[in-house]
Amino acid sequence: MDIATILKQIVDTLGATVLLPLFIFIFALVLQAPVGRAFRSAVIIGVAFVGINLVIGLMWGALSGVSQALVTGAGIKRDIVDVGWPAAAAVAFATPVGLWVIPVALLVNVVLLFFRVTKTLNVDVWNFWHFAFAGSLVAAVAGNSIWAGLAGAAVAAAFMLFLGDWTARGIQEFYELPGISIPHGSTAPVAVIGIPVNWVLDRIPVVKDWKADTEGVEKALGPTFGDPMILGLLIGIVLGLLAYFAGFAADFLGTLAKILILGIQLGAVMVLLPRMVRILMEGLIPISEAARDFMAKRAAGREIYIGLDSAVLTGHPANIATGMLLVPIAILLSIILPGNRMILFADLAVLVFWLTQVAPAAKGNVIRMVLVGIVLLIVGFYGSNYLAPTITAVATAAGFKIPETAATAAYISSIADGFVWTPVVFLAIGQMGGALTWIGLVVFAVIVGVLFFLFNRNEDAWSVFAGAAPKAKAEAKPGVAGVPAAAK
Repeated sequence: MDIATILKQIVDTLGATVLLPLFIFIFALVLQAPVGRAFRSAVIIGVAFVGINLVIGLMWGALSGVSQALVTGAGIKRDIVDVGWPAAAAVAFATPVGLWVIPVALLVNVVLLFFRVTKTLNVDVWNFWHFAFAGSLVAAVAGNSIWAGLAGAAVAAAFMLFLGDWTARGIQEFYELPGISIPHGSTAPVAVIGIPVNWVLDRIPVVKDWKADTEGVEKALGPTFGDPMILGLLIGIVLGLLAYFAGFAADFLGTLAKILILGIQLGAVMVLLPRMVRILMEGLIPISEAARDFMAKRAAGREIYIGLDSAVLTGHPANIATGMLLVPIAILLSIILPGNRMILFADLAVLVFWLTQVAPAAKGNVIRMVLVGIVLLIVGFYGSNYLAPTITAVATAAGFKIPETAATAAYISSIADGFVWTPVVFLAIGQMGGALTWIGLVVFAVIVGVLFFLFNRNEDAWSVFAGAAPKAKAEAKPGVAGVPAAAK
């Protein structure tokens, strides 16, 4: 049994809940944190992720019920069905590329860290499936070339590290999560389109003046109706009315109960997710301090970030509210967009994750984030239409069984990676075939290298564009025109 198979079995058996704290513990020991402190921090982070996943599971179930009711009520029929990110992850890890993606992505990360290209150490090993997903698409259309697929996965891993570095400062400041970055395959690429769209909106008269951050909403609506919990309740009730209104005629009390339960569930999400993230911070801060001290002693103060899942950002009320508001909008777009062949179903809760790395640039402005989300959804629908046949072919070859809910569809996809532009690019590169595929992968790798070079030369400007505050300028020394006082 080779090392790739062993690693895959470890990942499949332990899962993200155990793997993440294990990697954090090892990382903390490398940073020479006290064993007891490292162990406690790792366990706290693991517990926090369990809590986050439980709350997200609650939200997933609630929004899935809403989406199913909305789709059924609208009578939508499409030949591409959204089967959700768990199916996409299972397919990605089941391919030959998925078998080797963990050692390949870790090697890429270690090399880029060693040569000081990136600041991010991506410990979110479970989510390496996003790199395998991109690589598997390349391999599938490039003559089943495992080497081309692994090269695609390696380039994807490097690109996500760049995106993690680019958005890190804005995320650390906006979410108050020191020392982390988010090299997540479903959300980091969204920032590439979302942040420029936000920049354009910020320069449109009237639109730029719309203020709807959660603090502003709370002030405008007062302490009761502006409370995130009450906002979640109200959004849930509105979504419930849209989804279940037709049921009042047949079962008034039962339908009313569904709507009220949905409101309470989404209100609970607005309260519980932020609290789970606070627990996560309790575990992250000692690790961040250990990393800072270690680098100050051994690398002249060089920064290093811990790369995590974007789930740690979902607790911000702006992200939750934006994701909920985008659910009916996404379903409406699936109906009215000309040429769209995809019906949304299982992955609508991903919309809460989607704009997490755009939120710092938008300053948590929910209206702005919804507008950005609409643009991204339009791009995503057409991208997913293009990806679906290849995703279905890869899934079939990997032995994936299409769920009963999608049995009548010809093709499958998901919002998580099917609506992201990077798999579209990798599929297009793979479809060029032969030497052109390798040339395309080399060109993409060179672009990533150039982006790293430009970012590292002027990190402040890039980070400000992504939502960070400008770094304070060093105070001028006494003297004239830069000449020290002692030289006068």
